[in-house]
Amino acid sequence: MARVFEVKARPSFDPLIVHVARKEDVGRVARGERTGKTDPRIDLLAERFWPGPLTLVLPRQPAVPDLVTAGLDTVGVRVPGHPAARELIRASGTPVAAPSANPFGYVSPTSADHVIAQLGEKIDLILDGGPCPVGLESTILSLATDPPMILRPGAITREQLEAALGTPLEMAGSTERPSAPGQLPRHYATRTPLRIVDNPAGPAPKGLGRVGLLAILGSPAASGYAAVEILAPDGRLTTAAANLFAALRRLDGAGLDLVLAEPCPEDGIGRAIMDRLRRCASPR
Repeated sequence: MARVFEVKARPSFDPLIVHVARKEDVGRVARGERTGKTDPRIDLLAERFWPGPLTLVLPRQPAVPDLVTAGLDTVGVRVPGHPAARELIRASGTPVAAPSANPFGYVSPTSADHVIAQLGEKIDLILDGGPCPVGLESTILSLATDPPMILRPGAITREQLEAALGTPLEMAGSTERPSAPGQLPRHYATRTPLRIVDNPAGPAPKGLGRVGLLAILGSPAASGYAAVEILAPDGRLTTAAANLFAALRRLDGAGLDLVLAEPCPEDGIGRAIMDRLRRCASPR
């Protein structure tokens, strides 16, 4: 575990998510009791969303190292959707605590090539399962709070979770002392400054150097930009989410002085897209 923090230059106050191959293994790392009884919400959510991009924050088992949980009394756990990830966990014979394979705070990788470019000389092996189909990190839902709270939005949407649990859910804000990954004010960030603007569909602004555009949809009026990335040529926000990080990487490598980003509606997975863009745009 210490090697993970070393390779990523990750601060020890930011906890990791623990991955298990099946729901029945959650008890190896987390306690599922609530007021003395097994919490039925775990089975309910696991049945609907696992394997898949949903992390549950639960009271931890004592066997989980403090380094994994940043000393907290809770742990994030999930069953990953990719069969190669589950097979790796089964072959290891142990739960696997793992973050995204990138330097801490930078844009997350969504392909093996991204990992090679960032960490290639620091790691021994890359298991290539193909491009990430979702493109965003898992939704993190804390069942250790009353009421439950979404600590990080993701592909499993607030609306889906509220329908499953039959109760409204609040969204946690940014914090310098995270209880789950992805809660710092600046995260998933490019080295090139990024600014979210309400209407970037017109010509590129003058006097700001080489400006790039990150657009949800294309616009013929968006002229004069040094580089343009269109996230959802089909108009689907799921496509935008899948393309987001790869597009940000290309813009970051284009020698730009500034990237302007077009916002999207904040419902469904759009909420997660805007969460990543706001953290990317946060001042250093």
